[in-house]
Amino acid sequence: MDHYRNPHNYGIVQNAASKIIEYNPVCGDTIQITIRVENGKISDAKFIGRGCSISQASASILTDMVKGMPLEEAKNIDEDKYIKSLGITLGPSREKCALLAVNALKKCIKDYQKGEESK
Repeated sequence: MDHYRNPHNYGIVQNAASKIIEYNPVCGDTIQITIRVENGKISDAKFIGRGCSISQASASILTDMVKGMPLEEAKNIDEDKYIKSLGITLGPSREKCALLAVNALKKCIKDYQKGEESK
């Protein structure tokens, strides 16, 4: 609950390398992830969003976790391991809330890498 009440990394990365908005139409949760990349690693990650405590706390936890992480490692975050790392038991519909930020991050990395390939 602390990550929900006092989210870490809430905001938008200035001069972001990529930004993606992910929306869950079932519950209405929204997460926008922005990242900065330096030397193949995520040097900064932030989020803004609206939704339930699980989606927002998960985004806070995720952005803490991926700072300094190589892109390839972040792109391949295992969803089951991530959910277990949250330390709470979630039903299937709540897992979607917890994974909203993970899905946004993976799309953000893919978007960044696509842009780098076209340079």
